[in-house]
Amino acid sequence: MAFTLYTLIQTAILCTNAIAVLHEERFLSKIGWGADQGVGGFGDDPGVKAQILNLVRSVRTVMRVPLIIVNSACIVLLMLFG
Repeated sequence: MAFTLYTLIQTAILCTNAIAVLHEERFLSKIGWGADQGVGGFGDDPGVKAQILNLVRSVRTVMRVPLIIVNSACIVLLMLFG
């Protein structure tokens, strides 16, 4: 398999898909990364854990529809060009 721009884009799409499918109650709360975790006090800088949880929530919220479109396009391209 050659290292091309398409494989790099496909890798980014797969990583984004992996973040988007993480379920907060079923998976993240079992490892201690639930909604109630990582909440600091007022004026405290958020820790790394809180920032990662915020990134996961943001990706799930913002990238839902674009991921459907991009995944569909990748499937069509793979079916057409192998």
